[in-house]
Amino acid sequence: MPHIPYLPEDLKEPADVVDAIRKRRGGELLHLDRMLLHSPAFARGWNVFLGAVRTELSLSPKLRELSMCTVAVLNGAEYEFVQHAPLFIKAGGTEAQVQALRDPLAAMGDASMFDDLERCALAVIVAMTREVRVGDLLMQRLRQHLSDQEAIELCGVTAAYNMVSRFLVATGIHPSDMAKPA
Repeated sequence: MPHIPYLPEDLKEPADVVDAIRKRRGGELLHLDRMLLHSPAFARGWNVFLGAVRTELSLSPKLRELSMCTVAVLNGAEYEFVQHAPLFIKAGGTEAQVQALRDPLAAMGDASMFDDLERCALAVIVAMTREVRVGDLLMQRLRQHLSDQEAIELCGVTAAYNMVSRFLVATGIHPSDMAKPA
């Protein structure tokens, strides 16, 4: 059970915020949305920000979802992992990679499962999530694979989904609460 009750699925007000979230979600509100809507201003900002992170970046969808899944595991946000693992596969990942991401530290060194860019990205994601700081050599290595814009976006996605996972864990949102993945 969540620590704060979800608002109703048929929530209508505030209409501008609820409608914008429903539009981004294809018509429904996820449990996450129904929690965020306890603060309409927060939900509005979250929807705009995360909508841009999800749909407006040049970073490949596969790397974006790799970050989201890895952060979810590192922070114990199973709801986030369950939401994003299918999207990682849709973006070109494999079921075997999804299972490997359950152990991000091992995945960072698995050259049979992840290419050099993915292993480097995993190292950055782990460093950002566990230690906050990313060393100069690791960032230089990342920049050998990605443009400056893509490197910034990988760091931004990782930071954003650390926020998401921490919100999910703090409020007690679990996969058992999900109607279906979005």
